[in-house]
Amino acid sequence: MSRPIARVLTLLELLQSGGIRTVAELADRLGVDERTVRRYVDHLLDLDVPVESVRGRYGGYRLASGYRMPPLMLSDDEALAVLLGLVAGERAGLLTAAGAASGTAAAKIRRVLPERLGRRLDAVLGSLAFTAAPRAAAAPETAVLLAIADAVRHHRPVSVRYTAADGRSGERVLRPYGLVAHAGRWYVTGQDPAIGEDRTFRLDRIAGARILPGSFEPPAGVDPVERVLTGLATAPYRHEVTLRIRATAALIRTRLPASVALVEEEETAEAASGTAESSEGSERWSRVELRVERLDWLPGVLASLDRPFVIERPDELRGLVAALAARLARSARAEPNERN
Repeated sequence: MSRPIARVLTLLELLQSGGIRTVAELADRLGVDERTVRRYVDHLLDLDVPVESVRGRYGGYRLASGYRMPPLMLSDDEALAVLLGLVAGERAGLLTAAGAASGTAAAKIRRVLPERLGRRLDAVLGSLAFTAAPRAAAAPETAVLLAIADAVRHHRPVSVRYTAADGRSGERVLRPYGLVAHAGRWYVTGQDPAIGEDRTFRLDRIAGARILPGSFEPPAGVDPVERVLTGLATAPYRHEVTLRIRATAALIRTRLPASVALVEEEETAEAASGTAESSEGSERWSRVELRVERLDWLPGVLASLDRPFVIERPDELRGLVAALAARLARSARAEPNERN
């Protein structure tokens, strides 16, 4: 490749990195004078690459936004970042219904890479192993995701066609606060103006989304992640469980994350008076609330915390904890050669 052509492509790569580049900066990076930089810009314009000239003290050149341009110039690090991002997104289940797009995008990037870099990236992807199995979560429609994201950004209400878990479907209006990706699924949370309450919807259950006229102001300090996790933790299930555990919320969260349980630390008398000491006797208790379909997994979780706890409800959980304790005691007393 001749040096002028190589420099024109380098100029394109510099402009693709974003922002305004001064003529002096570009001349220094390319190793040419400012007049030659302007000639290289003319070459790009002849190729229909939309380079804009920005006047003023801090002026220079930039690319027009929203332009799909070949070739896409990627450094070694950028190419690896893109390909790993596509692989990670696919395994995490965070693709849209057009999931094949990740494969075709990766193939396009791989096809235009220099052979040297292509071999190195193939070595990384071929030797990479994951500790968790890939998720097979239902994916949302691309048009739905983009429409709701636009509504979130511009504080616009959106009408969605939603199918609930029980199969009932209908048109809903939502004032969306934010999109949240959690455990391989996409969620949108916001206010349902018809009932004046916050709602959380799974995007893969939305068949269509339409932005409505008007705008709204989200509540100050709204946290979409906290609202989604709280909604998941308080969803109606077969059993309602209330516990008190002598442990900090941070410790409890290692076994019962925010999407599973609500945890609230209780203030001790010593802490309230400012005389609390760091000892087990003065360690505060936490109130834990869960809604679950099954109870059989909870005794093992409570045992793994290794902290004192009190079961407030349901009584059925007490029997399961006692049964686990009996099994552990029998195992502890068993002789090495005993199998029954």
